[in-house]
Amino acid sequence: MNWALPLGCRGLIFDCDGTLVDSMPLHYHAWVTVLRRHNLDFTEARFYQWAGVPVDEIVRRLAAEKGLTVDAKSIAAERDAYFHSLPTSALRPVAAVVDIARRFHRHLPMAVATGSTKASAEASLRAIGILELFDAVISSQEAGRPKPAPDVFLMAAERIAVTPRDCVAFEDGDAGLQAAQAAGMRVVDIRPWLQR
Repeated sequence: MNWALPLGCRGLIFDCDGTLVDSMPLHYHAWVTVLRRHNLDFTEARFYQWAGVPVDEIVRRLAAEKGLTVDAKSIAAERDAYFHSLPTSALRPVAAVVDIARRFHRHLPMAVATGSTKASAEASLRAIGILELFDAVISSQEAGRPKPAPDVFLMAAERIAVTPRDCVAFEDGDAGLQAAQAAGMRVVDIRPWLQR
């Protein structure tokens, strides 16, 4: 990818799933399998629409639509555990974005700002061999409010000691794009680079 660093950029922040790691098909499989056990449905269109929204918040939304009361954190943990039980050989890098991360490794501080759990993001990044490229991995659960709130991006910028206005964020989901913009960052929507 022939992406040029904008003037004044001093740090890069990346979403994980769908942005650095082509993990979305595997995540969707985990969702469908686990939600079926709890009488909940999640369409593929909505799955992509809600990219970046934390797992427990998605469970809460789906349950509320059906008028069900569920333990969202427990179902989220079950979904994460199932995802982690799947073979990581199915995970692939999003080449255009990973190329940018590799190009600027050791030249700019870089962080990952994810709506997934930190453990899930680190496992995915490790599986494709790029975890060591990043100075920090921040999850929405750690930062406070989930995307589209800016919390995870603000904390990521703080961890790499770069003001948000001097960061460029890479995202593949509407909630993440809104979150990075709300944090005052320049934003790259990587979806045109994907071949889905």
